[in-house]
Amino acid sequence: MDGANRETGLRNVGSHCSISDMDDYDLSRLLDKPRINIERKRSFDERSLSELSVGLGKMGLDNLDSSSPGYRSGFDTPASSARNSFEPHPMVAEAWDALRRSLVHFRDQPVGTIAAYDHASEEVLNYDQVFVRDFVPSALAFLMNGEPEIVKNFLLKTLQLQGWEKRIDRFKLGKGAMPASFKVLHDPVRKTDTIVADFGESAIGRVAPVDSGFWWIILLRAYTKSTGDLTLAETPECQKGMKLILTLCLSEGFDTFPTLLCADGCSMIDRRMGIYGYPIEIQALFFMALRCALQLLKHDAEGKECIERIVKRLHALSYHMRSYFWLDFQQLNDIYRYKTEEYSHTAVNKFNVIPDSIPEWVFDFMPTRGGYFIGNVSPARMDFRWFCLGNCVAILSSLATPEQSMAIMDLIEARWEELVGEMPLKIAYPAIESHEWRIVTGCDPKNTRWSYHNGGSWPVLLWLLTAACIKTGRPQIARRAIELAESRLLKDGWPEYYDGKLGRYVGKQARKHQTWSIAGYLVAKMMLEDPSHLGMISLEEDKQMKPLIKRSNSWSF
Repeated sequence: MDGANRETGLRNVGSHCSISDMDDYDLSRLLDKPRINIERKRSFDERSLSELSVGLGKMGLDNLDSSSPGYRSGFDTPASSARNSFEPHPMVAEAWDALRRSLVHFRDQPVGTIAAYDHASEEVLNYDQVFVRDFVPSALAFLMNGEPEIVKNFLLKTLQLQGWEKRIDRFKLGKGAMPASFKVLHDPVRKTDTIVADFGESAIGRVAPVDSGFWWIILLRAYTKSTGDLTLAETPECQKGMKLILTLCLSEGFDTFPTLLCADGCSMIDRRMGIYGYPIEIQALFFMALRCALQLLKHDAEGKECIERIVKRLHALSYHMRSYFWLDFQQLNDIYRYKTEEYSHTAVNKFNVIPDSIPEWVFDFMPTRGGYFIGNVSPARMDFRWFCLGNCVAILSSLATPEQSMAIMDLIEARWEELVGEMPLKIAYPAIESHEWRIVTGCDPKNTRWSYHNGGSWPVLLWLLTAACIKTGRPQIARRAIELAESRLLKDGWPEYYDGKLGRYVGKQARKHQTWSIAGYLVAKMMLEDPSHLGMISLEEDKQMKPLIKRSNSWSF
């Protein structure tokens, strides 16, 4: 590397889609714009992408065939920094060094990044493994920096692991299940490498990951969008892998809902937190993975059959989620006035939710303008908690309508202290306390109030917030959050999570040098500097998807 590149920790790559190429658009003006009113600006997807990057021209976000290979970050481009006021923060170089230290090699090929590089910790546990969900922000960072090989290696290696026979206590898992994580064992004597995969049999609670397969499909699309390389997704192995995942989650049973029924602890919230049933995180990822698969599946005989099933499910799922999982001031008031024990198709209170079950905090938390997708809806039960990942993925996948996307951003701004505080970003709000904590978590000592998954603050969520901000035309929110992170993250040693109502304290059991905290920061910075990167992780609204019926109809027919 030359001197300039050494300062940023980035490779010397061409800035194909850099903001420095723009002639008629100045991102610094966009970043400095004040928040706009209810009519607000169009979302990222509603505007022509050429407004943000000349490099992508008139190409749509979802047009895979015309993807421009090798998106690049312009961090080390003097013109980019000078013109758009993007001075590389000292943390960027440190973050890249830390990310590269976390690389895992299998037979001399990089295949992923370990969860945490914390030598000070007494117990390694499984933090020295490559987790599918944890690797996603690392993969996006490498893709944005023009280093797709590691991502390709990871996709192929996990695809091979999917083909393994998966037995847990004599019970065989479905063929489509992807591992939660894998570990590479090096034998220096024999000079051999061996991979050991975990499909849930070693996990806390012995819960198989439902989200790994979804993240794998989403990452395959990100790789394809970033590189313009369709050949990987079109290989028989990748096509088969996607179909196995889809067969597993599209199977029909006794469920009358289009949402996916799953166990507590099967997603990023990987411990008991009362999210069993239909958690928003899984439903949003399910929706996004289905939409990504639609773009990647070949239209052969077998592929068409799968595509037809996906389309039917998407229509039902989008209607169900937008109608029943959505909560705003008006909807909260409607639920508050529900009658119970209604029967027949004319019922308004379809899930027989008892109004007295609405927690007191939600009445003060809900702003007059703004809304969010709640945590869960199942018979007689609504989980009114806010979950960050599910709401951000809903925006990125266009599960949220443009109006709902704007309302989610309004809520984040209106409840900044509660959801962001001093360290982005609350994974869930509010925390479960006292007797409820004992019952729901089973007295989990790691999930005490305002800690870990129980209202803790997770820096990795910064990249999801930034992507959602850019898509909705509100990058100033992301900039404010990134500045908060930059004031603490490096100094605190890149913790896994923070504790306290405001996220003020390093988590009591948080690992240091947590890889996805590092990668999440890098991805957020690169996306804010070059918004065209959003194309690899965002999906435009599907115009053929049935629009949301007005609430007065959808809750009373």
